[in-house]
Amino acid sequence: MEETLRQTISGDAAFTGALRDASAEWEADARVARLWAKDATLWTGGDEADWLGWLDIVSAQQARSSHLRALASYAARGGFRDAVVLGMGGSSLCPDVLSRSLGPVAGAPRLRVLDSTDPAQVASVEAAVDLKRCLFIVASKSGTTLEPSLFGDYFHGLVAQRLGDRAGEHFLAVTDPGSKLQALAKRRRFYAIAPGVRSIGGRYSALSDFGLVPAAVMGLDVERLLASAAEMACACGVDRPVASNPGVQLGLALALAARAGRDKVTLALSSGVLPLGAWLEQLLAESTGKQGLGLIPVDGEPGGSPEVYGDDRVFVSIRLSDTEEDDDDDDEAEAVGHTAAIDALEAAGHPVVRITLGDRYDLAGEFFRWEVATAVAGAVLGINPFDQPDVEAAKVATRALTDAYETSGRLPQETAFAANDDFTLFADGLNREALGGAGAAAPGAVLRAHLGRLGQGDYCALLAYLDMNPVHQASLARMRQTVRDRTRAATCVGFGPRYLHSTGQAYKGGPNSGVFLQITAEDAVDLPIPGRAYSFGIVKAAQARGDFDVLAERKRRVLRVHLGADATAGLASLERAVRDALA
Repeated sequence: MEETLRQTISGDAAFTGALRDASAEWEADARVARLWAKDATLWTGGDEADWLGWLDIVSAQQARSSHLRALASYAARGGFRDAVVLGMGGSSLCPDVLSRSLGPVAGAPRLRVLDSTDPAQVASVEAAVDLKRCLFIVASKSGTTLEPSLFGDYFHGLVAQRLGDRAGEHFLAVTDPGSKLQALAKRRRFYAIAPGVRSIGGRYSALSDFGLVPAAVMGLDVERLLASAAEMACACGVDRPVASNPGVQLGLALALAARAGRDKVTLALSSGVLPLGAWLEQLLAESTGKQGLGLIPVDGEPGGSPEVYGDDRVFVSIRLSDTEEDDDDDDEAEAVGHTAAIDALEAAGHPVVRITLGDRYDLAGEFFRWEVATAVAGAVLGINPFDQPDVEAAKVATRALTDAYETSGRLPQETAFAANDDFTLFADGLNREALGGAGAAAPGAVLRAHLGRLGQGDYCALLAYLDMNPVHQASLARMRQTVRDRTRAATCVGFGPRYLHSTGQAYKGGPNSGVFLQITAEDAVDLPIPGRAYSFGIVKAAQARGDFDVLAERKRRVLRVHLGADATAGLASLERAVRDALA
């Protein structure tokens, strides 16, 4: 077991031997130096060198942090009680991690994140803030991403109704120079426009202004975050031997595990750092899930005993140090239970990575560690970890559906595959044929046949286009645990359309080992969008349909369950049906 910067990696003799050999090979070929020199031939020899600006961002931000202090001062003195990030994927996940792990901060606005077109979720944000005392951060690297554009139009319209020409004082933009969002922000007289960096892709942008502007606005100590990131950047630098380079070791371990069939990166996070999982999901899935290869991140899966896991797993434990954990009995019991569970998995022969954070501000160091690790894993797998070729396909499909709606006033008709009083099932032709033996009039039998397609090395993903509220999350957690415990398959849960900018890439472009259950519902309430013929509910429906169509085109095993207007009751019925199907 090797230890470096609060990280240990363990496994059986074959795994640890392969890690030693790969480390020696990287040392002999000076591959870490090639990484830092931005040598594209370390990967595919394509455009990788154009997307490595994140390697230098920490020192650049330390040198120009005065603009972050100025925005923090504006947010504090402006009387803002709340701040809301309007973004998706790489523009929203880091702020969400920071706000849920480190906030709220006394004397600063409470930071919220909106990254869903679900009308109930949009409405909940609107209801939670005082629009006259709220600062909105519209974040989009390209400036053309559909969701932030819609969010920005919606909330700017609401604020303008109350404040007229002063509405722009309640808005910031974070976007690449020259983008359409930059032009819009100038036209609407936003208070400030913070620049992105062209050479940093969205999911690698945590330490750029996409992550640090929201951090500053919510009152975090940005210099302390950057100090943590700088320490990790130094530890992952050219001068460190490969064997003691935390980011490189982690990347090698994950890629070698995947090549040995252990491609389900199962995240076991203690409660203090639990929000980090969603950010890691995007980084790993969107970076490596392509060309039929990739790491499948498993975040938030309820813990289990070793016998409920297959041999396709590698486990990553991330927890706060003992001195940082709260000292009440519940937290102490959780820490003891967490350690015991990881020890049991290691004893059962699973590869295990253990990472300990000194405090919550070390999340910034984790951003850098995992960015290096993901880049290294991409090199070992022989892919470009900086593109996302399959994300655009779902966007194109969605755009075609919303364009059709603007022309005709409705989405194309669908034909149900099976139905009962609780839900309706839809499938494409290929999946209908594969499930046809179950009987078109028996939804329970169809569901049983669909879940019966889970085989060794497969995973099940529940893709829910629902309000991301605690009741729905709990129901989906129980559902995935039932699937895992009865099939030993890894399980994932994604809320749409959020996951389209995250794990959606791996689901469509990664290994064809997923069995997908997409869950949609009628919207009990809907919200119009200024200047558009369609509403938020229609956009969400189009995104779900477009996502389903692309999964089907890629010959994925996918089935859609459509619930009624009472999504909570429908989800409870589906939970029972899944339990019965696997009985």
